[in-house]
Amino acid sequence: MNAIVALCHFCELHGPRTLFCTEVLHSPLPQGASSGDISGQNEQAEEEEGGIQMSSRIRSHSPAEGASADSSSPGPKKSDMCEGCRSLAGGHPGYVSHDKETSIKYVSHQHPNHPQLFSIVRQACVRSLSCEVCPGREGPIFFGDEQHGFVFSHTFFIKDSLARGFQRWYSIITIMMDRIYLINSWPFLLGKIRGIIDELQGKALKVFEAEQYGCPQRAQRMNTAFTPFLHQRNGNAARSLTSLTNDENLWACLHTSFAWLLKACGSRLTEKLLEGAPTEDTLVQMEKLADLKEESEGWDGSEEEEKPSSQPDVVEGQELSKCSPETSLMPDCNSWNVAHRRLSVFRSLRHMRQVLGASAFRMLAWHVLMGNQVIWKARDMDLVQSAFDVLRTMLPVGCVRIIPYSDQYEEAYRCNFLGLSPHVQIPSHILSSEFAVLVEVRAATRSSLYPTLFEDEQSLNKYEFVVTSGSPVAADRVGPTILNKIEAALTNQNLSVDVVDQCLVCLKEEWMNKVKVLFKFTKVDSRPKEDTQKLLSILGAAEEDNVKLLKFWMTGLSKTYKSHLMSTVRSPTSSESRN
Repeated sequence: MNAIVALCHFCELHGPRTLFCTEVLHSPLPQGASSGDISGQNEQAEEEEGGIQMSSRIRSHSPAEGASADSSSPGPKKSDMCEGCRSLAGGHPGYVSHDKETSIKYVSHQHPNHPQLFSIVRQACVRSLSCEVCPGREGPIFFGDEQHGFVFSHTFFIKDSLARGFQRWYSIITIMMDRIYLINSWPFLLGKIRGIIDELQGKALKVFEAEQYGCPQRAQRMNTAFTPFLHQRNGNAARSLTSLTNDENLWACLHTSFAWLLKACGSRLTEKLLEGAPTEDTLVQMEKLADLKEESEGWDGSEEEEKPSSQPDVVEGQELSKCSPETSLMPDCNSWNVAHRRLSVFRSLRHMRQVLGASAFRMLAWHVLMGNQVIWKARDMDLVQSAFDVLRTMLPVGCVRIIPYSDQYEEAYRCNFLGLSPHVQIPSHILSSEFAVLVEVRAATRSSLYPTLFEDEQSLNKYEFVVTSGSPVAADRVGPTILNKIEAALTNQNLSVDVVDQCLVCLKEEWMNKVKVLFKFTKVDSRPKEDTQKLLSILGAAEEDNVKLLKFWMTGLSKTYKSHLMSTVRSPTSSESRN
């Protein structure tokens, strides 16, 4: 995260002061430099990507440099600083941490070395300890502008037995130019910075209690004659934070905490480029997740009713486990869980086409695209599951209704993908129906029915696949346009499996757009049949199979899209424009 984290202090003698700050630098260290040796090195660093843009020169001040170092520093002079205003000694080189994964440096010192950054941090420090304070003077607050950056500030008190009111005022601020990013990081920053503050206050409280036990200051002050407050300050009145916490490694620990805070806050939020509106599949998946969440919330506090064993689980767009009596004695009943399944038998549509054969695959794919019921009968549930995983990729998510495995036949209105055990009897009218296709997986009569494509593919050699339907697809039938394009992609050996998958995504989006136009034209605008035929001709979908496909895919439109169209039509503005 391109930001600066700083610890600030309100000094009773000098006002708001910056004690310690950590910044992000993206330039690598010069060759031969180490994290502990940055003395005498000049480094240029450009901050980009929505953070504080800067060209920073880091100069390590050594005791030998003396006054020349002080004169070049944008910070306050030594004469304007007391023990309470100073963190690192004059010759301290500061702290540097390297992130090898991103080549980023996290540099900590008392003040930023770049004059512009010093001015930004100084202004934020003053505002955080004066005017930009939450009620009670302790807690988080947000302020800033486009010119001087935006600031997340958390003020707090540290116990001090020698201070006025027995406490000193500090703040931890986070400065960056990206307002949205900083606001979105509020919960994260609040929790982590609050943890740092609690640790500092805990250490200081122990020191305070020990000092009060040895020499109570309250009674001593009450017995002292009244004198102006500033005149009774002794030499130790302005105490450093290391003295208040009794921690000599305080600044090293703060550097570690601030560096981790910058890295963790930068990696927890990522930007994603959305090219256009979300797809219908995305909308349907979001709606299903919302429905599942609502159901789970409804189940809380109530007893879950048992489902009848005759009603398998129907899942739209995804699978749920359903165990048959033969597998109920297995230690793990959830045979559909990917973690407990064997490697998928069918790897892709191209693989399935090679196994089934071109004509059988075309018949099966035609029924899938038309929305007809696809029935698989097999003993191997993993094989049926892998077949459904492959075939469902040809359909929109909203058109997929799966019963993975059942001990009885289920009607087509409940599912368009049905897995059955071999002993299940299918009604005769279904076997002869033109709206269903049956794939029977039988034991092979030969050791190998097709050439083995992969070494671990021997599991398919023991099966033969018989595809039957009451309405077989003729070889010379044109079929839906999308099916012909899918087959062309599958037969093109120059296209890898990943490329074929992307082609399938593009084809589905193309035809879902046609479905949206047809839905708007027929269901929303209620145009006459003649106009619908003209529209289908323009869309290139006037053939019978294409029309059937569009009508079936129309059932996969998301509720969000449908309600949006309906609300648009009902609005007065749209009705006036139509008139």
